[in-house]
Amino acid sequence: MLQNKKQTAAPDQISNMRNVHIQNANCVVMVSPKEFSFNPETAADNEFQHRPDLTPEQVHQQTMNEYRTMVAGLRGEGVQVIDFDYSISDTATPDAVFPNNWFSTTSSGDLFTFPMACKNRRHEVRVNELISALNDSGRNVDHVDTLEDYAEQQAYLESTGVMVKDHVNRTIYAALSQRCDREVLEEYAKRIGYHRVISFQTALESGQPVYHTNVMMAIGEGFSVICDEVIPEFERRFVIKSLSKSKQVISISVEQMNQFCGNILQLETVNGNKVIAMSQSAYDAFSPAQLAQLSTHGKLLPFDVSTIESIGGGSVRCMLGEVFLPTRKKLL
Repeated sequence: MLQNKKQTAAPDQISNMRNVHIQNANCVVMVSPKEFSFNPETAADNEFQHRPDLTPEQVHQQTMNEYRTMVAGLRGEGVQVIDFDYSISDTATPDAVFPNNWFSTTSSGDLFTFPMACKNRRHEVRVNELISALNDSGRNVDHVDTLEDYAEQQAYLESTGVMVKDHVNRTIYAALSQRCDREVLEEYAKRIGYHRVISFQTALESGQPVYHTNVMMAIGEGFSVICDEVIPEFERRFVIKSLSKSKQVISISVEQMNQFCGNILQLETVNGNKVIAMSQSAYDAFSPAQLAQLSTHGKLLPFDVSTIESIGGGSVRCMLGEVFLPTRKKLL
């Protein structure tokens, strides 16, 4: 495994690289749902999951069609998609289609891996295979770092599932839950040099917290979408005030959150244009006024991933592992 090796660079070059903070990736990792199924382990705290009425064959066919259509759609708009295949092992990985929960990358060449709460999801972590796929796609991994050891302490941090990042302002927003431990969160922020961590509590009607922050909020270059009504009032005001300093805040209801309006992601094309990926469910649930607001920040790209959403409890943003790594060449 590649560990703690960086390419030689002058100190001022390294400083400049680490000071570059862009909001939008122009490359994403996606993983096909070839082993996709209802995961009872994650369903314990993911209220967005539903057991299917379909046969396994129907689930496989529908989810593969949804996945392929989304890959083709993003590529057609000019977003680089790394279609990450992997070797099937003896242990099934039903949620591998959601790679954003186990890794993240930085513009200075770092690849981080994270401790995930559900044991069967930890088998998704395939560092060497991912590095190979990234390198083949022209993306340089210079250094690997991990927080996976925290799992031994039952402390978890499920990457950009639980962390929504304002890269430009070096701020991380995170809803605390079983899957988002405050200590691990603070440690990760320190390692990447982000000086602000805004963590907060949430409560659904059931009394349980939102399992992943990225189903209730999203941050783009000039906007944020947030279901603020699930945040206690005294914390809500602080979160909204922080977002409002540099973002247009679009507030969504719990009903809209349940249709994955918070699970969207602004990306950049190879030509520098902005696009906003979301599910068709989310697009249909936004009001016309909200769609008009979002449209000022990029072309809206809705994808029908309804089978993946219903069974997996995650949507379009969960399917996208952002790649901020340095690039050697432009590829689609």
